[in-house]
Amino acid sequence: MLRLRFQRTALPRNALILTDTPRPDCRDCDGVGGIPHDYGNHYDGEYEGTDWEPRPCWTEWRMVLMPLPRLPRWLRRRDSDRDPWGLGGYSDEPPF
Repeated sequence: MLRLRFQRTALPRNALILTDTPRPDCRDCDGVGGIPHDYGNHYDGEYEGTDWEPRPCWTEWRMVLMPLPRLPRWLRRRDSDRDPWGLGGYSDEPPF
């Protein structure tokens, strides 16, 4: 049974999608929708990545409902706009 929800995605472009939600009372995955399995290199045991095993309580079904508009170029924020003096956004000084 599908438990549908709305979600916003940013890749490859901002869009509103309809997707399935994992069953929160699933005993196999604790409501996550799958079980991650870490694996490593068989020569030296170094971490290589993670495999994802989806559970039957969730499907990876998605449907794009509508692409979201992009902000006009003059409204987009740049890092230099957020911190023009290079202070990092934090200060140890008390307020005046």
